[in-house]
Amino acid sequence: MKLSIVIPVFNEEKTIEKVLQRVAALKIPSVTKEVIVVDDGSTDKTAPEIKNSKLKIQNLISLQHEKNLGKGAAVRTGIQASSGDYIVIQDADLEYNPQDIGRLMGEVLRGNAKVVYGTRLNRLPNFSRDERKPLFMLHYFGNRFLSLLTSALYGQWLTDMETCYKLFPRKAVLNMKLKSKRFDFEPEITSKLLKRGYKILEIPITTTPRGYEEGKKLNTIKDGSIALWTLLKYRFIE
Repeated sequence: MKLSIVIPVFNEEKTIEKVLQRVAALKIPSVTKEVIVVDDGSTDKTAPEIKNSKLKIQNLISLQHEKNLGKGAAVRTGIQASSGDYIVIQDADLEYNPQDIGRLMGEVLRGNAKVVYGTRLNRLPNFSRDERKPLFMLHYFGNRFLSLLTSALYGQWLTDMETCYKLFPRKAVLNMKLKSKRFDFEPEITSKLLKRGYKILEIPITTTPRGYEEGKKLNTIKDGSIALWTLLKYRFIE
């Protein structure tokens, strides 16, 4: 079985090399992998870092947008270039541990699911660590609300619809008209997978959240509002 790991990246010069190294080091029994990194018009030193990594890492496909189009657009470019049986999304910062991809893929190999999400939120808020700052607490409850809404609208319980770690069959999205350009990619693909009859298995993962001063790009209010509209739109309109 072949796995395509799609990495959208924008201005991540400090982390992209380490992320690519960790992804390259990932070993999954019975699975070959290709790594597709999409530079979404970075204006820092991300492009040279990717170029240097390409010289060291086998099966690394490097693509580039001339200008910044958004995470969703970069993921769509990566999906179009993929050739694996399965696709998983990997962020270009160090919040997510690529070793968890092996755990997600293990559920597929054991026949437990065709779509697997890594959930960060199958827990109460951690006021001593992750949610100790107001912005992260807002982020936590916003995600929980959107996940609850997804569950109510589409008839399957989810705890973390907004997670980066989404593993799905390539054939599930080959003819799927994905339109999102920004972070609304998360609710769009979730909505369309559920409407196509795919059941989503969630398994717990741990993350190391970074602050906005470290480069976090998600705007909880703005992007959360867009996600809310996206869930409603694909349930009732499209």
